[in-house]
Parts: sequence; structure tokens; C-alpha cells
Amino acid sequence: MAFVGAADAAKAPNFQPPKIEGAKPWSGKPFDDSPGNFSFAVVTDLYSGYRKGVFEVAAAELGLLHPAFITTIGDQIEGGTEDKALLNREWDEFDARLAATHAPYFHVGGNHDLTNLAQRQVFEARYGRRYYHFSYKGVLFLVLDTEDYPAARMQEIYRLRDDYLQTSKTDPKKAETLPYADLMEAKVGEIGPEQDAYFEKVLKATPKARWTVLLMHKPVWNRPGEGGLGRIEAALKGRPYTLINGHLHRYSYTVRSGRDYIMLGTTGGGRAMDGSPGAMDHFLWVTMTKDGPSIANLRLDGVLDKTGRVPAGGEALCLDHGPPKCPAK
Repeated sequence: MAFVGAADAAKAPNFQPPKIEGAKPWSGKPFDDSPGNFSFAVVTDLYSGYRKGVFEVAAAELGLLHPAFITTIGDQIEGGTEDKALLNREWDEFDARLAATHAPYFHVGGNHDLTNLAQRQVFEARYGRRYYHFSYKGVLFLVLDTEDYPAARMQEIYRLRDDYLQTSKTDPKKAETLPYADLMEAKVGEIGPEQDAYFEKVLKATPKARWTVLLMHKPVWNRPGEGGLGRIEAALKGRPYTLINGHLHRYSYTVRSGRDYIMLGTTGGGRAMDGSPGAMDHFLWVTMTKDGPSIANLRLDGVLDKTGRVPAGGEALCLDHGPPKCPAK
């Protein structure tokens, strides 16, 4: 066996087969490990309808898979309070859930995370900007805040939401007659003009990004006119991009202007257990290649550890494999 020095080893090709004459016992395709390739994961709604232990399964699985980084599309805490001490405890509990992972985690605010001005202040104190961008290996990521309301309107929505939730506990039918039940912001959120201008500037400054990924909580692209995604979509025109959001706890796939718009299901939030389309606990696994993203959905009960089991006690939970005492499908 020949040994080479460190300098020679650094120059050697990754694949070093033995000398074989004639046919080779491997195919002729090139190795799928381009230096520009990378994989990242996207977890989705943990609240509302939090189910204990499910997100821990996702964290353990991501610890096995080693993505370059992990991002969310929001709803990481229960929220719905102006008690900053309680909010910080909830965020401490969430951050502790990431212990099994190895990669950076990028925060995206959802309506549970940014319900009111107090929550906005706590989020900004802990994690900084509510909307921002970054690039990784030539791919541009836009992180949007779909709870981007003027301060007075945000507090008004918070009061309407609280009335709705409190009434739902005692009189669900009456709750559905309250203003929040039909509120457009509750369904699709809002993008403010300053945020529009920020991302227009970012996109103008990065014309050579090989792909752009938009991450947001609510499907604000379904909101027409002012407050919707129109200005940012106009700035994206002519460039390849993929949009990922959550909020409705049901997976769906839409092609809009020739681009993929993907709405995620849950990673531990409340969901249907009847086997209906889109109802699943999962995370998105995205591998960026020279040709764009290759996207796979990994169900939490479909990623097994080396013992052949769902990690972090997942086999005892109500995932899609349906252990005893789970709702009937």
C-alpha cells in the first residue's frame, strides 16, 4: 500500500478505484457531489394544537441527517400573551428542543410567535430582525414577516384574536360569528411597505443569485393588492425561485407564474388524523443542485435510526403509523 503526503492527498481525486482492466463494476455517471450542492431542512408549525414530543422526533431525525442548516416557517411557541417573562420561558423551551441538531437554525416568525407588540419586542431582543436575507453557496434566501402590521392594527388584531380564542373554549359556534373568524389578516397576513422596499433593494442588488428561496409563515401571496406579495413577486420576475410557507397545517403544492409555491403541513402542531391529503407530520428536505432545488418531504415516522425505529420515542406518538389509542383514520 502506497502512502502519500498531506499535500499529495489534498490533490488526489475523491474517488480512487483499484486498477481494473476492461469493464468496471460501477456505472459511468459522475459522482453527485458537486461542491455547489448542499441540503437544508425546513420544519413547520409546532403550534397551534401542540402535541408533546413530536418536534423532538424531528430534531432527532435532523441530527441523524446533518443538513447544512435548518429553517422554520414559524409558529414555534404558543404565544398569545403580553407577559414577557412567560414568552421568554416559552422561547427557552423551544431553543432547548434544538439540542439534538448540529446545524444553524434560522428563525421565521409566525402568528403565534408575533401575536402582539410585546411578542414582537421579545422576538427582536432574542433573535434580531423579523425579516432579513442571507446567501449560501450562491443561493439567496428571503425571510419574510407576514405579521407586518402597523402597531395599532397589530394590537387590534390581537384583541380580536383573543376574544375569538376565549369564546371558542366555551361556545365554538358563537366564536365563528366573531369578526376574527372572517378576518383576512388571520388567513393571509400582511407585508408592509418598508418590508417591500427592503426586499426590492435586496433583489436589485443580487441579480446573479443562482436561485432564490422565500420563507414565510402565512400564504400572503393569496392576499390581493396592498399588503400582499405583489411588489416582491414583481421584483422576482424573470429569476428562478421557490416559495415555502405554512400556517394552515395541511400540505399543498401550487404552481404560480411557473414557480413552485409549497405550503407545509405540521411538525407537531394540530392536524387531521383521518389520512386526508396533506395532513402529515414532516419536514422538507431541499438539496440545491446546479439545476435548482430537489425537494423531498420526509414524514417523521419514515425516518428510522440504525436500530430500525423512529427516534426520540416517536413510535409511541400519534404520527402517520397510528399506534394504539390514536384517533381512527
